[in-house]
Amino acid sequence: MKAFAHDIVLASKSPRRSELLSKSGFDFTIKTLEVEEDYPLDMKVEEVPEFLAKKKAHASTSLLQEGQLLIAADTVVIFEGEIFGKPKDAEDAYTMLGRLSGSMHTVITGVCILSPQKEESFSDLSKVYLAPLTEAEIKFYVDTYQPFDKAGSYAIQEWIGLCKIDKIEGTYSNIMGLPMQRLYPVLQNF
Repeated sequence: MKAFAHDIVLASKSPRRSELLSKSGFDFTIKTLEVEEDYPLDMKVEEVPEFLAKKKAHASTSLLQEGQLLIAADTVVIFEGEIFGKPKDAEDAYTMLGRLSGSMHTVITGVCILSPQKEESFSDLSKVYLAPLTEAEIKFYVDTYQPFDKAGSYAIQEWIGLCKIDKIEGTYSNIMGLPMQRLYPVLQNF
C-alpha cells in the first residue's frame, strides 16, 4: 500500500507471489539469493514450509537496508504424509498429478516477515479437492503449462485450477503461494 511505513522486499522469484502482493496494493522490490531448500528429515511435513520461509528470510538479511522489511515464503503440497515439491521433469509431474487425481491434498504456505528490528512467521493451510484426471488431461496440462516451477506440479490459476478443482477449504491466495488474508494484518502492524 502506498502509505505503508516500510519498503517491502520480496525474497521470491515467484511471479504468483509478485502478482498477489501487487494486486493487494503493495509496492515492493524483488531481491533474491539462492537458498538450498533442505530441511531436517525428522521434521513434521506440516512444519517444513515455515521452516523454509525462515531459512530463506535469514539467508537474505544482507539484502535489507534500514526502513525495509523482507517477505520470504515457501509453499508445499502434501499428500498422504508426503511433500510434493517442484517436479524434476515431465515424468515426475505426470506421476504427481496422477497420484493427486481424484483426491484431497493439503497446501501449506509458510511466510516469514523480517526487518532489522523484528521477525514474525506463520503458516496457512488449505485443502484442495481435485477431480479425477485422465491420462490425456495430465499430458495436456504438463505439455501446455510446463508446471516445473510449481509445488505439486500445478497452479490453481491455470487450467487444472479452473477446470478440475471441485472444492477448496481455505484461501485461494494461500494455494497460489502467499496467504494475503494472514499477511495483510501482519504487515499493517509491523
